[in-house]
Amino acid sequence: MRGSHEEAAIDAIEATRAYVEDFLPEDDPLLEARQRGAEVGATPIGPAGGAALRFLATLIGARTVVEVGSGCGVSGVWLMRGMPKDGVLTSVDIEPENQRLAKQAYREAGLSGHRTRMIIGPALEVLPRLTDGAYDMVFCDASKREYPEYLTDALRLLRPGGVVAFDNALWHDRVADPGRHDPETEAIREVHRMIREDERLVPLLIPVGDGLLCAVKRD
Repeated sequence: MRGSHEEAAIDAIEATRAYVEDFLPEDDPLLEARQRGAEVGATPIGPAGGAALRFLATLIGARTVVEVGSGCGVSGVWLMRGMPKDGVLTSVDIEPENQRLAKQAYREAGLSGHRTRMIIGPALEVLPRLTDGAYDMVFCDASKREYPEYLTDALRLLRPGGVVAFDNALWHDRVADPGRHDPETEAIREVHRMIREDERLVPLLIPVGDGLLCAVKRD
């Protein structure tokens, strides 16, 4: 049975998490895109994670970005708001409806259709067709079981100094639980290990939302 001090500590942690998520409130286009995503069962990156993506895209001046999993437009809006006006987002999603909703979100956010390249298909079939070393940033938020393969493709696609990022890096607090061994959790742990041990990468695990695992590809 939890004591009052433990309950207070848990409440404080939850309050802090909520504060971080609400630090940069989303505007109507993002809120509506998030709602549509929930309606079709495509959970997008959270507000704090989206803000982190925008920050990273701005920090490295990302002009060419690949996202794996459109989040019905939420992640794309955040990313393009951090990219230069002439930057192009390549969005890969296996679900045509998710892509349709993403395009709607981009229009509502006032983002030109010339700034996006939408590709429908399995990521592991699409990514090998993209150009080596041609991208500043790769963001992954699709099949968790495929995260290790996404990393392999991302390292080929990224230029030196480019950034790769994975949403759901904490996977609803399962990754840190040694008793969890489901395929999704194990795949996310594997991508953690791969990034930590790869000397070409400078890693960072950011505890926003459900966790954002990032790494910079060294020059």
